[in-house]
Amino acid sequence: MIVLTASDLEGLVDRAATERAVERVFADVARGVADQPAPTSMSTPAGTGRYVLMAALSETTGTAAVKLLADVPDNAGRGLPTQRSLITVLDRATGAPVALLHGGVPTRVRTAAASAVATRALARDDSRVLGLVGAGALAREHVEALRHVRDWSRLVVWSRSGSRARALVDDLEWDGAVEVVDACDDVLDRADVVCTLTPSVEPIVHGDRLRPGQHLNVVGARPRPDEREVDAVAMARSSVWVDDLATARSKSGDLMLAVAEGALTLDDVVGTVGQVVAGLRPGRTNAHEITLFDSVGIGAQDLAIADLLVRAARERGVGLELDLAG
Repeated sequence: MIVLTASDLEGLVDRAATERAVERVFADVARGVADQPAPTSMSTPAGTGRYVLMAALSETTGTAAVKLLADVPDNAGRGLPTQRSLITVLDRATGAPVALLHGGVPTRVRTAAASAVATRALARDDSRVLGLVGAGALAREHVEALRHVRDWSRLVVWSRSGSRARALVDDLEWDGAVEVVDACDDVLDRADVVCTLTPSVEPIVHGDRLRPGQHLNVVGARPRPDEREVDAVAMARSSVWVDDLATARSKSGDLMLAVAEGALTLDDVVGTVGQVVAGLRPGRTNAHEITLFDSVGIGAQDLAIADLLVRAARERGVGLELDLAG
């Protein structure tokens, strides 16, 4: 069994390979050759933290994986990360332990890779302006993951912290124009593809500002059914796609609050991105359609990137090997 730390994993990231691996596992789940159960979310009255178990099993990788995600908002006041996680990987055939990975790097990279897959599948081919709502580590990762998905001519960024937005764009290598704007609505007014990447509790994206033909990757809200980045109008105006419906029902406030407010029903969800890449459903139907990928994160994504990183670690001799196979 190999143990991989965050510093080990940073040097093993291959973003193009991660996008291919996430696309493949999305399709595998849609075809039924990977199993993706709904997550388990645990909490007690003693604190605001939630502990989420996310699991998957794949014939393609020959592995099973479980991630335990600790979502602890109170850590912000302690000067600690608000989300921490570990990923455990087992051999599918024998059940032997394969790996234990720090979850931060895999989660960040596979999340952005999922947005890249969804953008390829659903955004207009002539999309030229990429918009970011938020300017943290996940925003930076989305720039890296999406930079080759379309022929972008401009990047538009907004953050509640203007200094953070400017620091992000100053540090990026980007071919084309870059603009830091004063309001979230300015991103919606300019961008063809919008990625929302904030831990918002209340909506910051309002549906009356969406433009025909846009694509949204809704990514940032914490895995709680009562927190969201986009309002019910945005959900109702869009063709909504998910990574997994059962997971979205338990973790997506963007979807479930809109359902509770009567803006749409679960039957209005068009399908999964995996069904599109597997050829089981058509994606965008016309140039004026607003498409929205409600990205909540699934165990199959963790399994896919964990398999990729473990293979790379063994090829390069990285990580600590332990004998836990007894």
